[in-house]
Amino acid sequence: MGHLRRAGALAAAIALALAATASAPAAAASDPRYRNPVSAGFADTFADPVVVRGEDGFWYAYGTTDPLREGEGTFHRVPTARSADLVDWTYVGDAFGADQRPAYAAPGAGFWAPDVRRVGDRWVMYVTVTDTTVSPEGGDFAVGAATAPTPTGPWTFAGEPVVAPRPGGGGGWLWTIDPSQFTDVDGRHYLYYGSYYGGISVTELSPDGLRAVGTPTPVAIDNKFEGSYVLRHDGWYYLFASTANCCAGPATGYSVHVGRSRSPRGPFVDRDGIPLTASRAGGTPVLAQNGNRWIGTGHNGFLTDLSGQDWIVYHAIDRADPYLDEPFGINERPMLLDRLDWIDGWPTVNAGAGPSEGTRPAPVTTGRVDERFDAGLAGWRGTAGDWRVADGRLTGSGTLTGRTTVGGDVRAEVDLRPAATGAAGLTLGDRVAVRVDTAAGRLVARDGARTASAPLPAGFDAAAGHNLAVEVRGRQLTAELSPARLGDQVAALSLRLDRPVVGRIALTATGGDARFDNVSVARLHRPVRHAAPEPRVGGLLPAFSDEFTDGLDPAWRWVRPDPAATVSGGTLRWPVQGADLTGTGNSAGVLLRDAPTGDYVVETKVTLDLGEETVRNYQQAGLVAYVDDDRFARLAQVAIWNTRQVEYGYELPFAGRPVYGGNIVGTPATTTWLRLAHRVDPATGEHEFRAGSSRDGRNWTWGGVWTFPADTTPRIGLVAHGGAEPALTAQFDYVRFHR
Repeated sequence: MGHLRRAGALAAAIALALAATASAPAAAASDPRYRNPVSAGFADTFADPVVVRGEDGFWYAYGTTDPLREGEGTFHRVPTARSADLVDWTYVGDAFGADQRPAYAAPGAGFWAPDVRRVGDRWVMYVTVTDTTVSPEGGDFAVGAATAPTPTGPWTFAGEPVVAPRPGGGGGWLWTIDPSQFTDVDGRHYLYYGSYYGGISVTELSPDGLRAVGTPTPVAIDNKFEGSYVLRHDGWYYLFASTANCCAGPATGYSVHVGRSRSPRGPFVDRDGIPLTASRAGGTPVLAQNGNRWIGTGHNGFLTDLSGQDWIVYHAIDRADPYLDEPFGINERPMLLDRLDWIDGWPTVNAGAGPSEGTRPAPVTTGRVDERFDAGLAGWRGTAGDWRVADGRLTGSGTLTGRTTVGGDVRAEVDLRPAATGAAGLTLGDRVAVRVDTAAGRLVARDGARTASAPLPAGFDAAAGHNLAVEVRGRQLTAELSPARLGDQVAALSLRLDRPVVGRIALTATGGDARFDNVSVARLHRPVRHAAPEPRVGGLLPAFSDEFTDGLDPAWRWVRPDPAATVSGGTLRWPVQGADLTGTGNSAGVLLRDAPTGDYVVETKVTLDLGEETVRNYQQAGLVAYVDDDRFARLAQVAIWNTRQVEYGYELPFAGRPVYGGNIVGTPATTTWLRLAHRVDPATGEHEFRAGSSRDGRNWTWGGVWTFPADTTPRIGLVAHGGAEPALTAQFDYVRFHR
């Protein structure tokens, strides 16, 4: 989500026409590497990013309305960047001119969180319009759409919003923001949108993608999720959504969670089977800060490189440089790129290790075959039919064979437009063929006598152009047909091969002329099968632990004693205080004890009956790593409006005042187990605390990391505060330290 600040002065002339005439992307290095942030070459901040690949072979990134550089002061209206390799990016202009806006937008409206997709024979940009003419008070967000013939524009706004401003039941206007489009295998288009005020909904779109039709369906609860993105993987629909505050400067704990469903309308549930619409809302972490430079890792897009490896694009905040200019102004959120792995059916970034900081292997953007036909038919041999090249586009029918022999585990892809009543596709070797058969209305794969097929959507428009991607791993072939390679397949199939593929790649077309472009063959990526290790619990440290069997251990010390807290029968009972630690109030009690040196894990079991659905701001109880009232990390199950969450809040002093933000971990129950895993960074001496939560004490969900300076000595404690009404008592069964 963009920060809540209207656009002021806007960027001047648009230079996007440069991209349309640019030459083909250059070949990448033999062992390409990259380092985050990938937007550093053209922008200090580039929030809410999405990436698409154009028919010219370049990749295009789009960001939210903000200045690009520190000290610039000019707000760009959907800044756009271009790259040949997803690593080195160049700013090529703004999508919209200074005076370009839809008729329903107020003069000062900004454009947030763009999502760019291929719909039919054109590109559509869905974008948040921050201010409309519906209400003079502002805050009347809408989702708009603009169309263009290419990813570089020129962009033309549709006359009406896709989703108009929606009155909120609690007053004002629901946050109709953060649009994300998805095309299903039946050809239907959907739009996901929404945020904390109103939740996330999905609506079907008209065939042209420009109007919402039918009744929206809620897919994620309000007061927890925003920034949605849906893709289809192995027959499941995955809803990615960001959670917590996007823009709390050095205390930003934004992160990405996911749920999955068998339908694009949900219900989406997490790994534990908890719906994202529940009051105790589910959500399996995909991406969270890990203690390095990056915090606030969220609002993601998605892409697949030429090797078939999936990647996630997102923004984050450098905790040492959290603001674009002055403190508490625009949050500086550059664009990051990291590998997205699928382990046991669930997506996770860098196998669960989180955002990368050092040098990493780059995406694969060139292959053994990498052809845009800029040099005509050099390297290709027509064995039948008539083939011709004009303006870098190959058109013809028959068979055209390349000179390069391919084999082993490979991924081949091509952008194609079959004849309206014909078929077009590619072959690998002398046996394996995959084609889009528009006459039969099917995607078909053949290996000798073996065949597999999948239906094309009703009304499939061959002239619109699609990407065909074919992967062979051992003797297993999979093929996907999609509008724009963004996890939105309109047809997918798999076929068991008679033997591994070896031979040349060829393009085939029958029943009339077809058009081909962007042919590539690359070594298939090697998927990651095992997750990065999570914190391990070693032997118990009795000297630091307390089972609450004989009163309160003398090692405990109070900050602001609470005589209402009592210990009996192996339980610490603490009535929830009408007090808090955040900000400058600092009225809540904290029960503390010294922690062991070195690395350790501390755990507690807390029962707190917060109920469900009703508003209880912000009753909570749990663990705290505490230096003082203005520097702490608090892990608690908490009521946030109608939701119940496990929040990992953090406060630190910055620019003369305390700053508070939060990260979200797992889903609470009435009784929730909480852990803080402490690690001392060997390079910096910083204290790193990673948060974990469990609903049963056995299966754990691990979230983000908050850090403390090396020259501090955090103690570990308990808290129970946030509101005295209704009366509620937290029950702690123990506090246990483990090496």
